[in-house]
Amino acid sequence: MTEASHDLSRVVISLMKGVIYEEEDRPLWQTMLGQQAFVRDHVGVLGLDLVLDEAEGYAFLRQRQADEDDEEKALPRLVARRPLGFAVSLLLVLLREKLLELDTKGGDTRLILDREQLVELMQLFLPDSSNQVKITDKIDSHIDKVVEFGFLRRLSGQPGLFEVRRILKAFVDAQWLGEFDRRLNEYRVRLAGGEVE
Repeated sequence: MTEASHDLSRVVISLMKGVIYEEEDRPLWQTMLGQQAFVRDHVGVLGLDLVLDEAEGYAFLRQRQADEDDEEKALPRLVARRPLGFAVSLLLVLLREKLLELDTKGGDTRLILDREQLVELMQLFLPDSSNQVKITDKIDSHIDKVVEFGFLRRLSGQPGLFEVRRILKAFVDAQWLGEFDRRLNEYRVRLAGGEVE
């Protein structure tokens, strides 16, 4: 195996496992940038696209959308879809808004929030309850899910502090927000009709 094909394999395997962040592995990042055309060709055969944001410093693979007219020729899904519950979706929207606020102000590019700030963000949108501990535990489980998805990162050595990963901008885009607004309106209608489980 030549060095170039070894580098290509290393990059593609890393992308198949998840996101590549410039800040976490600069040598791999540089290799990926140099091999970018080969990576696109290689993963394209599998029906995947390389999503690369050099300014934000991340890259990942996304399943190509099949044409509705050509569903018979569509490839099987290689990248799993993960269904999100309402509360996790809401937390992602709120974090996306916080990133937008940070970008609007300029200056620091890292958004660091503590657990209390995350709980406070969510509490505004949840129904009032006499059992505050139960609500906080539920919010903690939603935060854990967002960490698992890779949109929040716990800061090592600083318990209770989280960095909002900028890759969130690639997933929570205008189309995703539009879909969430539609679901939120359906939720409001069901709530008004007393049909919420």
